[in-house]
Order: sequence, then structure tokens, then C-alpha cells
Amino acid sequence: MTSPATTYASPFVLSVLLLVSIPVIFLLAPRLLPPKTLPAIPDADESEDLALFRRAILSSSSSATPTPSSAASYFFRRRPAPKVAFLFLTHSDLVFSPLWEKFFRGHHHLFNLYVHADPYSVLELPPTPSFRGRFVPAKATQRASPTLISAARRLLATALLDDPSNQFFALLSQSCIPLHPFPTLYNALLSDNAGPHGHHRSFIEIMDNAYMIHDRYYARGDDVMLPEVPYDQFRFGSQFFVLTRKHAIMVVRDMKLWRKFKLPCLIKRRDSCYPEEHYFPTLLDMQDPEGCTGYTLTRVNWTDQVEGHPHTYRPGEVSASLIKELRKSNGTYSYMFARKFAPECLEPLMEIADSVILHNVTEGVYIGCDVMNKHRVVHRALEGLNYVRNNISPPLFGYS
Repeated sequence: MTSPATTYASPFVLSVLLLVSIPVIFLLAPRLLPPKTLPAIPDADESEDLALFRRAILSSSSSATPTPSSAASYFFRRRPAPKVAFLFLTHSDLVFSPLWEKFFRGHHHLFNLYVHADPYSVLELPPTPSFRGRFVPAKATQRASPTLISAARRLLATALLDDPSNQFFALLSQSCIPLHPFPTLYNALLSDNAGPHGHHRSFIEIMDNAYMIHDRYYARGDDVMLPEVPYDQFRFGSQFFVLTRKHAIMVVRDMKLWRKFKLPCLIKRRDSCYPEEHYFPTLLDMQDPEGCTGYTLTRVNWTDQVEGHPHTYRPGEVSASLIKELRKSNGTYSYMFARKFAPECLEPLMEIADSVILHNVTEGVYIGCDVMNKHRVVHRALEGLNYVRNNISPPLFGYS
């Protein structure tokens, strides 16, 4: 027979257990229930990146501002020739490095190389001379994640810190190839001074009417991007670009937009999660639209994309006519790089490297510009060619 004390105690015990269980449920629920978002960037990675970015910003500020005692000599001393920083973002072997070696040959005083290789990737091929010792401290990257933005910013910061002469920053992947000789690219970058105050511009694709923008804007949730990124200022473009030093610093310094873009996407909207194709064009279009060309120098074929991947060229497709077709552009300049090429394409590409890809011709380099502008650009390009051949510094025409 149940005692009266037990009868009266039971509701009390149940109430206590209920009160205790509520906080336990709230504590354990996130661990027991499936997550609603994709993985976020680890706090440790974020802290290390911020420290790197601060050093890059401080270094850039100090190198750009002459001290009072040296101000007079600053404007009269010989300045080093501007360099191009090639930033390779990879998760596999740099199969096309023999082709890039041909591209770089004889111009090592005009460029630097930096490679961000996913630490979980297995690289079996030994690096060729230009790539040896050029790997930066890297962190894991994956699709549908802001980690690709972090990797690009990491490369930019490292290049800013490494050499003040780095004035242009070209982001490439392991599947990219050059379409022109190095002098053609160098001259195109130097001859473009249509930005504000005659400064150079960044070659970055910026679009605002792509059909997928709506779904991608809301990939992190409704109104998550507000107020920093209004819908009508959300932009889209290729993740492969060539930035000026001014814009590289702008990207590394940014915290406002990064707070939004680093947020993970919802799992149910994974298919609309491509933050690396939105962060850079959105940031630069907000802060300096006149300093950007609005188009990229990297050709990609999206005619038969598969699960977000562009067309991959196979060995049977490689030919002189393909290279000439890939160069064609609606912009002022022809395309300078192209992707995506399968590793097996190395042999046929090397066969036409000297006769086609790296054959030094200027015909067809300037596309879509009026006659007067073409003559102006060619004149500046010839000046730049003189700097390349004679390894001398160009005059001060406002590198930005």
C-alpha cells in the first residue's frame, strides 16, 4: 500500500525533474539534432587570418608612405618595376607547371608566385623551379563554403607582405593555362589606366542581373545579409580575377562585408551556395566601381556545366584553333587565361606552346575598343614592352 507521503511527493519530484530537464534539453539539442547550416569556419583559423591581415595592412601602409626625412628623395629615386603576383589556389597537383615555366621564362624580375594548396590534398608531383618554396601556410577549403574566400584573402595578404613591388594580383587554379606570352599580359595590365585619376583598374567580373542571384542572396537565410549587403547591391562574378594593389588591400582590410559572407549557408540551400563568386565583386562594386573593368581575363566555358562545374577540355579538343577561340573577348583585351583543362591535356598543350600559346603576336589582343583608344593602348603597351626587355622601372603613372 502506497503511503500518503509518497503520494504527495510524486508531483513535487516530477516538477523538479521537469525544471532540471529544460536547460539540459536546450544544452544538448544542438548536438543531438541535425544542424541546419553547413560547417562554419573554425575560430582558430579566423584568428590566425586576422593576424596575417593586420600585418599585411600595416606593412602596406608603411611602405606606401615616405618618412619626412626621405620624402624628397622618394619622388626622384628609381622605383622598381611593378610585378604581377600569381596566386594559385589548388587542391591537387600543379600539372600544368611545365607550361607555366615556359610562360615565366626570362621574366622572373617581373613576377612572384604564391600557392595555396589544401593541406588535406595529396600532391604527388615535385614542384618545378618557379613553384619551389612558394607554398604559403594553408588551411582546408571546400565548395559551398566561405573557406575559398579565406584562401584567396590569405594569398593576397601573403603577397602584399612579401614584396611591395607586387602591384597586380592574379588568382588562378591548377586547371588554368596561359593564352598569351607573359609580355602580352604585362603590357595589357600596364596600359590600362582608365580608372579614376588615371590609375589602373582591376580585371574582375561584376554582374547584377544573373538569374541565380535571388537564390544565392538568400542561401544563408532570409534577411541574413542585411543591413550590410542590400539585395540591390549583391553582385555576381567569376572567382578568378586580377586585382590592383589598392583593391588587394581593400579586400584584406574588409571586415564589414566579411561578417556576412563568412556565415555558413543553410543545408537546404547548399546548391545555391557559392560565396566566392559574390564576395569580391560585391565588395569592390560597393567601394570602387569605377576602378574595376567589370570583366575577367580568365575564359571559362559554361555551355555544358555539370553540378556547378564548367566544361572540362580533354586532350582531343586541344588545338591551335581552340586557343585562338578562347582568346576572343567582348572586353577591351582578349582573354589571358583559360580553364578548365584536364591534367591529360599537358602533352598536347606543350606541343603547341611555342608555336601558338606563347607566340609573341599582338594581333587580336585589343578587342572591342575604338581606333583612337587602340592607338593609345598600343602606345602604352610598347612603352611597357621596353620596360620588360630592358629591366628598367616605368615612370610614375599612378600604380594603384
